[in-house]
Amino acid sequence: MKQYIIKGGTRLSGEVEIGGAKNAALPIITAAIMTDETVLLNNIPDVNDVNVLLDAIASIGARVQRVDRHTVRISGKSINSSKVEYEYMRKIRASYYLLGALLGKVKKAEVPLPGGCNIGSRPIDLHLKGFNALGIDTEIKGGDVIGDARALEGGRVYFDTVSVGATINVMMTAALTDGVSVLENVAKEPHVVDVANFLNSMGAKIRGAGTDNIRITGVKRLHGCEYSVIPDQIEAGTYMFAAAATKGDITVTNVITKHLEATISKLVDIGCSVDVFDDSVRVYVKEGKELTSTHVKTLPYPGFPTDMQPQIGCVLAVCKGVSQIKESVFENRFKYLDELKRMGATVSVEGQVATIEGVEKLSPATINAHDLRAGAALCCIAIGTSGYTIVEDIEYIKRGYERFDEKLRGLGAIIKEVDSERDIQKFKLRNA
Repeated sequence: MKQYIIKGGTRLSGEVEIGGAKNAALPIITAAIMTDETVLLNNIPDVNDVNVLLDAIASIGARVQRVDRHTVRISGKSINSSKVEYEYMRKIRASYYLLGALLGKVKKAEVPLPGGCNIGSRPIDLHLKGFNALGIDTEIKGGDVIGDARALEGGRVYFDTVSVGATINVMMTAALTDGVSVLENVAKEPHVVDVANFLNSMGAKIRGAGTDNIRITGVKRLHGCEYSVIPDQIEAGTYMFAAAATKGDITVTNVITKHLEATISKLVDIGCSVDVFDDSVRVYVKEGKELTSTHVKTLPYPGFPTDMQPQIGCVLAVCKGVSQIKESVFENRFKYLDELKRMGATVSVEGQVATIEGVEKLSPATINAHDLRAGAALCCIAIGTSGYTIVEDIEYIKRGYERFDEKLRGLGAIIKEVDSERDIQKFKLRNA
């Protein structure tokens, strides 16, 4: 079993370049199969979720060529199946995006229910409601979602709650629907806007992405294009909180600073200094500065992202005072707090509210990466904790962070991937 071993007590400093947004790349890769022409995608992150999805679309006949580590060429002309096998999709949440793409392109789909991190339920009722409003018959059978879009037509969809996945899925299908579709109470996250921009680059007619309502005039076909995925705001935020966790000085580059406003606000609240430039952000803790508590509520964009909740939670464990976090998106996102307790944190959870009383310092321990974001957050706080910490189940981290340990080492961290007790002992001897 692969693990990270970390020798903590390091103050991280330096620059780190942010890659393409995983949460944008996944639906964009899926939408690329909706045209018979070739699509060239740039700034694609080389992470496990992306690689699984590329294998999945290849399995139904799409032509996939990795031009280089961050560039992929895709053609959906040769797609010969509307059924996606479970073996490809059991590991990633993005499986449901193939519903929207296939229903739009070939008017039918059979896709397994989503997998991914165990951070809470991912009901797809909003997806199905949206599809039904466009004249699509759907059913769930044997763990698969089956859709028949032969009666596809434009329609009006009101989402009872804001859903990124449902917004993107229905938007993809509506792009190839006869007539006009209006989606109301939609998600406004940057990756929703990026998918809309990508579809428009292929000839779709989508207006309003980034606002409460999206209006889509269906077109008969989409064409090829070249497109570059936006930078990953969550990867950027993770390294920004790594600066806070280690009282360091980190500059994240290749970012869209507007997407980081909620993250920056909370870093300032706890006492970090933040300098914002055109396409980079510097986060640092002044010498002798004591970080303090704050209250957090996760919300859809432009609120504080649920995907940044573990990062701030880990930092609050060593901030002076009592903090509270209210998680309003995923009900199981507090599992990492049990790992923080193993390190000596003082935390309690009641329903969807976590109370964290800051301690002067944490202690090293063997801890578990229960999910993607929690795993990365625990690594960052471990780097700021003196002693040797082992992080298990790091495959979760690799789902969404490219060269994570390498980038941390570039900032001064002492971290290594190991898979045996012998490797652990060699690391300790080398770094004694």
